[in-house]
Amino acid sequence: MTILPSVHEGHQATFEERGGRRVVSEYGRPERAHRAVRKVVGVIEHAYDVLVVTGEDRVDYVDNAVSNRVPAEEEHGVYALLLNPQGRIRTELYVYNAGERLLVVLPPGKGPEIAEEWAEKTFIQDVEIDDASDEFAVFGVHGAKATEKIASVCNVQTPDEQLTFVRGSMGDAGVTVVRTDGLTGEEGYEVICRADDARDVFDSLENRGLNAAPFGHQTWDSLTLEAGTPLFESELVDEVPNNLGLRNAVDFEKGCFVGQEVVSRVENRGEATKQLVGLTTSAVPEAGATVFAGDETAGEVTRACESPMLDTPVALALLDRDVATDIEDAELTVRVDGEELAAEGQRLPFVEGSDQSARLPSY
Repeated sequence: MTILPSVHEGHQATFEERGGRRVVSEYGRPERAHRAVRKVVGVIEHAYDVLVVTGEDRVDYVDNAVSNRVPAEEEHGVYALLLNPQGRIRTELYVYNAGERLLVVLPPGKGPEIAEEWAEKTFIQDVEIDDASDEFAVFGVHGAKATEKIASVCNVQTPDEQLTFVRGSMGDAGVTVVRTDGLTGEEGYEVICRADDARDVFDSLENRGLNAAPFGHQTWDSLTLEAGTPLFESELVDEVPNNLGLRNAVDFEKGCFVGQEVVSRVENRGEATKQLVGLTTSAVPEAGATVFAGDETAGEVTRACESPMLDTPVALALLDRDVATDIEDAELTVRVDGEELAAEGQRLPFVEGSDQSARLPSY
C-alpha cells in the first residue's frame, strides 16, 4: 500500500492495485505528466517490497539464489532474477550492498513469499531475512533534468554509475539515492527513506528546488513502453530471460543457481525462440493480441498504449525470432477488436531520451 494515501488523495489521485498493494494510477492528466518527465522531471512513489538480509553469509547466500552476481563492494547494486528449474522467470529483484546488510527490492507482493522461502533454506548459514516493506518508502525521480533535481534538494553528489548509490540527507531526513538503470529512457534515481520521513521527502522532491511533476503507474507504463523496457509482470513473468535479451540480469559465468543450466544452454547454443520488438498500429491492441506475419501466427502483444510523444499507438510484442530478426521488413498485422490491422515493426526504443534502458534487447 502507498505510504502517503492522504497526500496523493490531496492531489486528486486515482488508485489501482498491483501485487495486492494500492498504488497511484494517475493524477488526472497522465499524458501531461508523461511529457513533463520527458522534458523536465517527475516523481513517483513505488510500492516495492523490501527485504533486509543480514549475517556473515548474507552475500554468498543471496548470490547462490539469484541469476546475477551480488556485488561484494559496498554502495553497489545489481539487477537479477529468480528462476524456476525450467529457466523461467519467477520474479525480478534488485540487490544493494549496504555494508552490514543487503537490501533486496522486489515487485509489490513478492516480499513475503521470498522472505519465507529463503528463511526456510538457510540451514547452517549465518543469515537472517526480514520483510521490511512497511519500514521504507521508495520514490522514483525520472526525467531529462533528474540529476539537476536531486542536486537541488540533496546534500550529496549524485552517483554517475547505474545501480550505485550514496547516502545523504534531504532536509532533516536521511536518504539513500540510487542511480537507476534508466527504465524510462531518461536519467533516473530512486530515493529511499524511512517511512516516517516519507511525507517530507515527497514534498521536497515535488516542490523544493527544481519542481517535479507527480506521476502514477499509468504514466510509468507509457514511459517504460516508449523506452522499450520489459517489465514484471507484463513481459517478464514465466518467460525465459534469453527471449527478452535480458543479459544485464544474468551472469552466465557464475556458479549454479536454479534455472542456470537452461539459460546457459539457450545462450551458448543460440536457442532463444522469441525476441521483444516494437509495433506501431492504427489502434491500441490489448495485451495478448495475436500478431501475424502473413497468414502465420508470429507472437503476441505484451502491452500497448497511445504514445504521448509520438501521438500514435505503440506496442511491445514477443515474436518468433525468425520474424523478429527482420522486423523492419516483416509484413505484420495485429488483431484488434476482431479485426486485423496493419502493423509496422521496429527495433526498440520508440523514443530516445537522456538515458537508455539497461533492459533494451541487443539486436
